[in-house]
Amino acid sequence: MSEKEQIEKEENLNEETVEATEQEEVETEKDPLEELQGQYNELNNKYLRLYSDFENFRKRTAKERIDLIMNGGADVFKLLLPIVDDFERARTNMETADDVPSVKEGVELIYHKLVKELGNKGLKAMETKGEVFDSELHEAITQIPAPSEDMKGKVVDELEKGYFLNDKVIRFAKVVVGA
Repeated sequence: MSEKEQIEKEENLNEETVEATEQEEVETEKDPLEELQGQYNELNNKYLRLYSDFENFRKRTAKERIDLIMNGGADVFKLLLPIVDDFERARTNMETADDVPSVKEGVELIYHKLVKELGNKGLKAMETKGEVFDSELHEAITQIPAPSEDMKGKVVDELEKGYFLNDKVIRFAKVVVGA
């Protein structure tokens, strides 16, 4: 091999080395871009999964809320059904009963059973007679002259009972107030 051929061979080798180095530089320039693109894709994927999880949660809670509204009173109705059955039996017995006091006693028993079961669910009747009139609890239907001086501004008579459900007023008592 001649010297000239050797020089040409070295030049070709140098040119190949330079081209390989330039390609590596281009590839290293692509690596940060590719790395950022990979991070972007990963974060975007996490975001989409989180968004879809939240949408599923929102839909599930909305459905549960609707179910609660639609079926929330089911336990109260289950509680009332045996009492309705008792009333139906009492009505049947009233048609043929000759003993009025026993019929009255049966109706009283059913009434007390109803009040007890509703009390177990948190329903409580207001005590209003003789109490100071409170517009947060009472609805004044009318005012009458107070029967005594100490009854002024107090509840003289109760026309319709008021009720609390778990210490929240669900029906105001309709009362007559002494003036």
